[in-house]
Amino acid sequence: MTGLDNGVLQIGPFLAVTIGIVVLFIGKRLNDAVGFLREFSIPEPVTGGLLFSLCTALLYAVSGVAIEFNLGVRDVLLVYFFTTIGINASVKDLLSGGKPLVILLIITISYMFVQDLLGISVARLFGQPAAVGMLGGTVSLIGGHGTAIAWAPQIAENYGVANAMEIGMACATFGLILASLMGGPTAKWLISRHQLQPRDQGPLDVGTLVTAAPVSSDPMDFLDAILALHICILLGYSLNAGLEALGLDLPLFVTCLFAGILMTNLVPRSLPRFSGRAWPSRTPQIALIADIALGTFLAMSLMSLQLWTLIEMAGPILTIMAAQFAVAVAINLFVVFPALGKNYDAAVVCAGFGGISLGSTPTAMANMSAVTTRYGASHLAFIIVPLVCAFFIDIANALLIPFFLAHF
Repeated sequence: MTGLDNGVLQIGPFLAVTIGIVVLFIGKRLNDAVGFLREFSIPEPVTGGLLFSLCTALLYAVSGVAIEFNLGVRDVLLVYFFTTIGINASVKDLLSGGKPLVILLIITISYMFVQDLLGISVARLFGQPAAVGMLGGTVSLIGGHGTAIAWAPQIAENYGVANAMEIGMACATFGLILASLMGGPTAKWLISRHQLQPRDQGPLDVGTLVTAAPVSSDPMDFLDAILALHICILLGYSLNAGLEALGLDLPLFVTCLFAGILMTNLVPRSLPRFSGRAWPSRTPQIALIADIALGTFLAMSLMSLQLWTLIEMAGPILTIMAAQFAVAVAINLFVVFPALGKNYDAAVVCAGFGGISLGSTPTAMANMSAVTTRYGASHLAFIIVPLVCAFFIDIANALLIPFFLAHF
């Protein structure tokens, strides 16, 4: 389960997820106790996760012992979460999300060009090659840790950036932290300034309203929701394998998201099911599973950050990240919000765009979840944001990165 090897304490998967749950509870207790965190909708896993990572950094500074977690269970939780989003998606929402989806996609892809040009410009101010700026652009920010890991070896070998992996990981880590802290305050400011109210007073896609009365749940209803999730995940595995055979490599959570959408919208609700219950789209049970999966995933992601690895590259990286943060906030407030109609859904999407622009898809979803549990549901946001950041921008980034590396 655990073991100390050459100054590295290895934490096994069971203990890692256990610690993740504890960290999530710590974040919940802190958010309840500290008004600032609650008022600005800082996600609970962010509060607990960052505190834990600061503690592990202090441990490393004092003892020289680094902690590494086996995060295999975390990736399973990501699949569960995005499958719940697919199960909650209706054709009506998908159709109504058509125009906002296109608008958000155009803004995001345009922003990706800006992000790379900004990263390259700041890197050159420090006498660094353009490839370093790319590592501080869409490679690590829009792309996240996964894209940075994938591209760093090629950048190191072909563009002479020996520490490309460390720079990419540092930028992705800073971006994750900034994205987690940007979304909630941005949405709160917009909602308060424009006195916005949700159009839909129905159940949330993730979690429950903080003012809502507790919802009782039949254990078999909860088990039925898990069964529906597993059916969609099995279909997602099949879709993933089929696409891989055709040469299209997508993350498993993306195909499971689509599997949930297909099952919810193509299978008649009147079709008899083995459990004897209706398909659990937008039920409290699905919302609860989504909340647990996303919260634990993000808590595990943030608690495993090794903050001490960022110190030696702090100068240029902090400058790049400060510039990227300022531009992301400006585009969010002055482009995304007006373009999407200056309504409540647009404000929630802005919380998600904070995650898209600097962090990761789960960060975007956690930001929106923190806002909607405080103010009310936004089904449109939970449809268009994951489709943009979990599917389309990965394809755009795969084309954009080699273009900039070749021409700059």
